[in-house]
Amino acid sequence: MLATLGHLDKAIELYREALATNPLDAGWYVDLGGFLVGVNRLDEGEGLIRKAIALQPGGGGFYAALAAIEILRGNADAALAAAQKDPEPFQRDVAVAAARQIGGDRAAADAALKDVINRYGTYSPYVVAWIYVLRNNPDKTFEWLDNAWRDRDSSMGGLLYDPVMLRYKDDPRFAAFCRKVGLPVPSARRHLS
Repeated sequence: MLATLGHLDKAIELYREALATNPLDAGWYVDLGGFLVGVNRLDEGEGLIRKAIALQPGGGGFYAALAAIEILRGNADAALAAAQKDPEPFQRDVAVAAARQIGGDRAAADAALKDVINRYGTYSPYVVAWIYVLRNNPDKTFEWLDNAWRDRDSSMGGLLYDPVMLRYKDDPRFAAFCRKVGLPVPSARRHLS
């Protein structure tokens, strides 16, 4: 809940405490890794996600989390390679589509986005919004965020610590969206904390 409200420092602290009591919970490593990515500690986040993979090699979403880090680094080939390893179809398909958005093949990027919309647009509109951020299309991003709110997509819980979505935190529509859904409006300081 702290991370959802944008309080990453406290969320990171609590997750570290939890992992000290249960160091074999692979999912907690992925969560903590995601929070660290949210404060631009990509290498540390990657290390925790790789630890999760070592603990649970078949964990769904773990390789997709690595792909997201590579997307943030701008490494399309590494992002695609990680995404394709994810064993969970939804996570894999979304991560592959996202990785394709930063690569050089526009036709593949367009086809991947269309596939995600057709297969998962009603299931998880938030991921479609996320892909539209990568395409630098704020109008479509906010359209799909509204769909995510309408459908109560649980993925919206990461909005205030998702470095991809926070690319639009200075757009007035972002603040308006946060107010509409009952989240605090992020500031530059909160994002960096």
